[in-house]
Amino acid sequence: MKFLDIGEVAQTSGMTPSALRYYEAAGLITSVSRHGLRRQFSPEVLLQLKLIAMGKAAGFSLDEIGGMFGRNGLPNISRDVIHAKVEEIDRKICELVALRDTLRHVADCPAPSHLECPTFRRLLDVAGKRGGKRGKMEKPKKSRRPI
Repeated sequence: MKFLDIGEVAQTSGMTPSALRYYEAAGLITSVSRHGLRRQFSPEVLLQLKLIAMGKAAGFSLDEIGGMFGRNGLPNISRDVIHAKVEEIDRKICELVALRDTLRHVADCPAPSHLECPTFRRLLDVAGKRGGKRGKMEKPKKSRRPI
């Protein structure tokens, strides 16, 4: 089996050597040997790095990502954990869509002043009731006034 040195892994994965050393120190990946001072990795490390990148993009912590690998370093992903993350992402998408629609309404509102706009005032009330808590934002209703 041909091993990849840290430079090859960095180039192929697009990650920096310092990130690779950090992931190794965190126990997410493992070098199999050294060639001089350069760490050597099995080719499977590239799959592990793709899973780490996907996990980070999905918002998993490094500890959670570490739990997705079995003792042999191969994926052992809990479907329940993935389903929970999907639900979390869906909630975030709903919040962001509502925020986008609110901001779009504020930007395009035909009222002379935002404070004269009933939709804007209703949205302020909703935001105020949330009191800084993370929760569902209300989607603005379409204005019947021409823009």
